[in-house]
Amino acid sequence: MNRKLKEKTLELLRSRDIEKGLDAICQFPARQVVNPLFSLFYHREELIKWRAVTAMGLAVSNLAESDTESARVIMRRLMWSLNDESGGIGWGSPEAMGEIMAMSGKLAAEYHSILLSYIREDGNYIEHEILQRGVLWGLGRLFYARTELISKLAADAAPFLCPYMTSQDAAIRGLAAWTAGAVPDEKTKPFLEHLVSDESKIVIWQERELREHTVGQVARDSLFVNAVVERGYLPACTEM
Repeated sequence: MNRKLKEKTLELLRSRDIEKGLDAICQFPARQVVNPLFSLFYHREELIKWRAVTAMGLAVSNLAESDTESARVIMRRLMWSLNDESGGIGWGSPEAMGEIMAMSGKLAAEYHSILLSYIREDGNYIEHEILQRGVLWGLGRLFYARTELISKLAADAAPFLCPYMTSQDAAIRGLAAWTAGAVPDEKTKPFLEHLVSDESKIVIWQERELREHTVGQVARDSLFVNAVVERGYLPACTEM
């Protein structure tokens, strides 16, 4: 890896004006900057990790417009990192997959079912709780951004979100509840209703910042969004 490029990328991700920092990162050749971004998924500072995920989404979605096959190679690399045979753990990979697909309709059409398979016991189910958080966030990011997929995915996704809302891990409960807000379904409603009094605090990366919520607030917001979507008042892409 080019050490100077990694150092420059990290410097830009630390920028006070993160929008300018992200714009600058996007000026680097995408196939070169992905390696520094991959390494920064493991950064000890949570803010840097999430900004790296956002930058990866921008870089790869831009690449997909000019060189779709190279973008596919990066998606396959993210998928491989989540494979037991890879020898790694895949920190940040499901989040990056969700972010990339949220920004690229072309890649979303091709790979959304792969990300969904990570929560399906009849698919590529991931057991590691930290990775489960990443998958749930990635799915939420994808679902809120790509409403054209909701009609295809709601019935497939909703039943598999329900068990996560009973997890002992508050972050998993909250992220599952947040994601359920994007895919209205009667199956998730009783689980969301059960969570409305859950005062456990969680943090969700939204609108390029870390936001603290209680699980109960997330559940209430999801129930509200589900209700208005079902009545036809606004699209399911309203992100809370």
